[in-house]
Amino acid sequence: MNPSSVRVLLVTPPLDEAGRQGRFTAGGPFALDTGLWAGRTLDEVAAADPDAVRAWLTDPGYAPPGGESVEDLVARAGQWLEGLAPGTHRTAAEQAFVRAAVVYALRLPAPAFWRLDARPGTLTELSGRAGRWNLRLGRPEAG
Repeated sequence: MNPSSVRVLLVTPPLDEAGRQGRFTAGGPFALDTGLWAGRTLDEVAAADPDAVRAWLTDPGYAPPGGESVEDLVARAGQWLEGLAPGTHRTAAEQAFVRAAVVYALRLPAPAFWRLDARPGTLTELSGRAGRWNLRLGRPEAG
């Protein structure tokens, strides 16, 4: 590896109980902040406010009440990537954060976020340096 290069290993942990139930998480540095939707399932939120869910799933600039938009998450993931020092960095990250980092790294349009799937228990690798990233995805975490 080039001494000025960055290698990022984003590990998506296996689903916890909330994830197995399909509940939104409370967020964190390597997760999507779903605001007032945290702790609820998508079906529960959709039953209470179908317009909000439709907006969230179709408009990357829409944020759940008290939460962050997909565009905000992509920007935050990008800011984190660009701030990394050369070397290898291994981080446990929620699936949405991994997808946002890939969208940023590959300069994809924000709606591509919804077309990516970061499977639980896998490792996604980004390598390169600011402005030029390469992607290796879908490796089992142990590999």
